[in-house]
Amino acid sequence: MLEIRHLVKYFGPNRAVDDVSFTVPRGEVLGFLGPNGAGKSTTMKMITGFLAPTAGTAVICGHDILRQPIAAKKCIGYLPEGAPAYPDMTSADFLDFIAHIRGFSGDEAKRRISQVVEMIRISEVLHQPIETLSKGYKRRVGVAQALLHDPSVVILDEPTDGLDPNQKYEMRKIITAMRPEKVIVISTHLLEEVEAVCSRAIIIAHGRILADGTPGKLAERSRYHNAVRLGVTDGPAGVRAELEHLPGVAAVEPVTDAEGDALMIFGADGRSIVANVADLARTRGWAITGLRVERGRLDDVFRDATTVQQDSAPLAAAG
Repeated sequence: MLEIRHLVKYFGPNRAVDDVSFTVPRGEVLGFLGPNGAGKSTTMKMITGFLAPTAGTAVICGHDILRQPIAAKKCIGYLPEGAPAYPDMTSADFLDFIAHIRGFSGDEAKRRISQVVEMIRISEVLHQPIETLSKGYKRRVGVAQALLHDPSVVILDEPTDGLDPNQKYEMRKIITAMRPEKVIVISTHLLEEVEAVCSRAIIIAHGRILADGTPGKLAERSRYHNAVRLGVTDGPAGVRAELEHLPGVAAVEPVTDAEGDALMIFGADGRSIVANVADLARTRGWAITGLRVERGRLDDVFRDATTVQQDSAPLAAAG
């Protein structure tokens, strides 16, 4: 339903987007993840037809955004960065305006507005001027206008920006509920967002795709994948020395986190070492306060991917 073909964008001599290609099928929530200035918003603007690419194109539900822009845009619901809207309009007037632009009028327009107002929970601010709304409510009104025409492809640039924790939870529920029938692309720099709602993640930096896979598969690239966190109460120095000589162990590092002090044991090449660690602890009779296998950390992978030099080769696709 969404196919991105070799998108390139130059601003003067600066290459903001560098040969970006990917496809997204129905039922997938794609997290477009990258640091500020990575090229996420520029890519979204080209996909939605707000910005002409230097090269390449996007195909939305079979319609080329360059050759068939009207047909393509009918299939897209788009929340731009900053949630721009007419500040002097009330939320109700703005949604009515959007409904008419989308070709709806009369009872059909009212039905669609009522439906999206209930879905996004903005009834309490319907009759307030948009300029008086909080950042979170402006964002929610922006999401409402993107969904009003029930698009097949939903592209949301920082959809939870400015929302409080409860509002973020509600927005994620909405995205999850929409997932089976739509293509959803979420641009974000929040790793928690990707882990909460996305079935797939693309990491982009310097305008290039550096990694592409499910959040779980990407997390497996972390050095923490299959690492063992071991909490012990007695003789941690001696315990560490014994663990370092255990077959398959590459390193043992002391850690202090919300759970307290512990040792983090890393297997060579990410191999599973939990059985060996548990057997050694049992044999030695160590007083253990906790033993857990790490599944990998997406923030670790994100940091590694986005700090590589611009001329480095992209990471291979995962899963």
